Amino acid sequence: MPHKPVVLVTRRLTDAVHARLRRDYQAILNLEDRVFSRDELVERCQSADAVLPCHSELFSAEVIAALPARLKVIANHSVGVDHVDLAAAKAKGIVVTNTPDVLSDATAEIAILCMLGAARRASEGDRMVREGRWDFWSPAFMVGVQTTGKRFGIVGMGRVGQVTAMRARGFGMTVHYHNRHRLAAELEQGAVFHETIEEMLPQCDVLSLHCPATPETAGLINTATLALLPDGAILVNTARGALVDEAALIDALKSGRLFAAGLDVFATEPGGNPALSALENVFQLPHVGSATRETRDAMGFRALDNIDAVFAGREPGDRVA
Repeated sequence: MPHKPVVLVTRRLTDAVHARLRRDYQAILNLEDRVFSRDELVERCQSADAVLPCHSELFSAEVIAALPARLKVIANHSVGVDHVDLAAAKAKGIVVTNTPDVLSDATAEIAILCMLGAARRASEGDRMVREGRWDFWSPAFMVGVQTTGKRFGIVGMGRVGQVTAMRARGFGMTVHYHNRHRLAAELEQGAVFHETIEEMLPQCDVLSLHCPATPETAGLINTATLALLPDGAILVNTARGALVDEAALIDALKSGRLFAAGLDVFATEPGGNPALSALENVFQLPHVGSATRETRDAMGFRALDNIDAVFAGREPGDRVA
């Protein structure tokens, strides 16, 4: 009987993904769903031919240097790969893949939820009702911002950005976007392209972030860029916390320059930012953009498709390094 490759799975995945893993591989599962320390991660990788991690595992250059020669592929259960040193993996001959496409719908839903939650003061209203403080009503009570017909700006018009643009059009919003490259007309769907983010920001009643976290995009939203948004704009971030200078965001929210923010990601995860949590005009979620049953199955299967390809001697479809 041929040897089945050993696959280390660093976090608990869905039952359907576990079943396929057990069928096709020698699976080392993490049913307790513990977050491994750096040393634990390195130690557990020593007996693996492949590792299927999430964004919670940091594969720095030092970690990659300590990986065994037998480990052939890091098949990420995520679209973002900022937790992996791609150059170090490539230099060591380790294939790195991600899971694009399959989480676009779920993440776009969360972006729209964050927009609406921020615009209509959902966190504030929810707490008021739950805590028994709802004892008043008037026409001036809990007045928010209407998003229908407003201008929706997107930074990063990749798969998630394009689906989010489709959802925003359902609210009659005019879509503006900044991307490294202008899209073909059939993908733009009438969206207005801006060569620079500085050119786009004054046109955004809502700004939604969908670009990857890289050294170039770190702190992209800061005091200077926030100042370019119209007064009373809304910021939505479902991409990566590193894109936003949270101190600058807090200042803009406190001053009223921004009406509100809807955030699914933070600079510190898990945990978030207590200073943001203290503000009434912040709608927050704990990084659940892709957290639907359908999407979690699809992400796991996509990662396994990439592992299957590597061990079959084929080029994986989602290779990033």
